[in-house]
Amino acid sequence: MTSGVASNSGSKIVVGVDGSDGSLEALRWAARQAQLTGASLHVVTAWAFPEHGTPFGIVFDLASLSDPTARAREALGRAIFDTLGDHQQIEVRAEVIPGDEAPVLLEAARDADLLVVGNRGRGAFVGMLLGSVSEQCVRHAPCPVVVVRNHE
Repeated sequence: MTSGVASNSGSKIVVGVDGSDGSLEALRWAARQAQLTGASLHVVTAWAFPEHGTPFGIVFDLASLSDPTARAREALGRAIFDTLGDHQQIEVRAEVIPGDEAPVLLEAARDADLLVVGNRGRGAFVGMLLGSVSEQCVRHAPCPVVVVRNHE
């Protein structure tokens, strides 16, 4: 999914979106930064089937789920439109990549000028100041990282 006009600077901002309020705030911030700098915006969602057992031995029939990549792509498109509207001033590219969040974002940021993440997403430790994904990005990213705090 690509929309908007071509960027002039050749620079790229990668932003991770998982649907959480923090990631949507990061998307808003990254879009504004892309608009100010003329950069393109690469919006990335990562997903993976859970590899760990579930409580009480519950087993999900993953084969019966509809195409999870298509569902994630649809949710990402909705999140982008609901958050940014028809943001024609910048080039926006959306991508759903199978895998765990931090490694996916770090790989996507290999040729980026900036990586933007929310301070915490949908993880179990919601009370933490910095989530595990944002912490890994700050520690290992090949480019500068902006961690956007949620307004809560």
